[in-house]
Amino acid sequence: MNGDKIHEMRREIVEGNIERTLVKLAYPLIINNMVQVLYNLTDTFWLGKLGREELSAPGTAWPLVWFFMSIGMGFATAGFAFVSQYIGAKDYERANRSAGALYSLMMFFSLFVTFFGLLIASFALKFMNVTPEVYPHALNYIRVIFIGIPFSFTLFAFNFLLRAVGDTKTPVRINMFTVFLNIVLDPLLIFGWLGFPRLGVVGAAVATMFSNSMGSFIGGYLLFKGRVGIHLTRESLKPDLKFYGKIFRVGLPSSVGFSADALGFVILTRIIYIYGTVAFATYSITNRLTNFMFAFADGISQAMGTMVGQNVGAEKYRRAKKIAEKTMLINFVILSIGTAIVVIFRPQIFSFFIKDREILKESVKVVRYFAFSLPFFGIFDAVSNVFQSAGHTKKSMILGMLRLWVLRIPLAYLLGVLMADTLGVWLGMGLSNIIGALIGFLWFLKGSWMRRIIEH
Repeated sequence: MNGDKIHEMRREIVEGNIERTLVKLAYPLIINNMVQVLYNLTDTFWLGKLGREELSAPGTAWPLVWFFMSIGMGFATAGFAFVSQYIGAKDYERANRSAGALYSLMMFFSLFVTFFGLLIASFALKFMNVTPEVYPHALNYIRVIFIGIPFSFTLFAFNFLLRAVGDTKTPVRINMFTVFLNIVLDPLLIFGWLGFPRLGVVGAAVATMFSNSMGSFIGGYLLFKGRVGIHLTRESLKPDLKFYGKIFRVGLPSSVGFSADALGFVILTRIIYIYGTVAFATYSITNRLTNFMFAFADGISQAMGTMVGQNVGAEKYRRAKKIAEKTMLINFVILSIGTAIVVIFRPQIFSFFIKDREILKESVKVVRYFAFSLPFFGIFDAVSNVFQSAGHTKKSMILGMLRLWVLRIPLAYLLGVLMADTLGVWLGMGLSNIIGALIGFLWFLKGSWMRRIIEH
């Protein structure tokens, strides 16, 4: 580990100007998120040319894929908390050892996830009540994505480790390369241009898998060569059962929370499919639009996570709280502006993806009954990130399950049934964001997260 480089980053994070440091850490993450959203929008645009069934396939498959990937994400979050807090405490040697143990754990775990995911994919899609027109497209898409899970997991580990030390620029460069590669490959493989095979929906999945694998190889190379602050060696990758135990203790609640969230979206998909392919296609486009807005808010939340993690490690709790509060305010303002733009330009935005009169009609309900809640989700996201970065993953797990399982799913289903219309579903989703944000903010103010998890 490059001590001088890491020490300088640490000094700025725990002692420097909060706003300037937050912007410095956040802007590469925002660019990264924007590029990722650009890919998602491109994917949706090209698949929309094939039809509403093809457009719905990735949106149908991803809740299930995310269910499995979120298990690995939970352990990556735990690794992030340990590495960032060790750096905050100036224990660089333990930070490096923790990084190696996390990387090896993610490699082992990804193989299990790939095997099990491929095994249950068809059963899971049937459980989700996927319409017969969408089912074959979603199944083919999901099988290809699962084959690429090991590359996704190691790329996760790389991104989390570098963000923990305060390097948000290097992962962005790699992710930009992989996303632009994905964007180029998408139409070539979907439509069979320039002599490539015409693969349709499968082409979009192959482009995603290949691009992720390239990013994973580049990230691994940089880590093993020691060019990014952290230096992984064969020695540091050896299984460390004691540290694995720590990662499981801190990461398990986070994994349960993430996977429960993802499973909740599987259930939500089933609920929306009750109302047909039009409802789900509209939901898929809405997801792309909200992801675009959250590119800004989530980038700021992730930067805040690095600052909170290192300040908690340095036992500067008041500073960590101040950083979090500033982030929540910024998120609320950004998402309020984004929501206003979507409301004003709704017809033009939805028509860009697919010129379908029924989907355009359904989009009126989505914007009217769901969009108003998005600024509140910015607060919820920041609070959850504070809990995770401080290593108090049980709190983020409970908060996430409360919003989704206690509020969103029951409200979306019951209001949909009571109103006999999709507007009940969209309203239930919106109410869950607002109530979840208020509960999360009150819990944050109690300050029970202001305690580090490392021994020093």
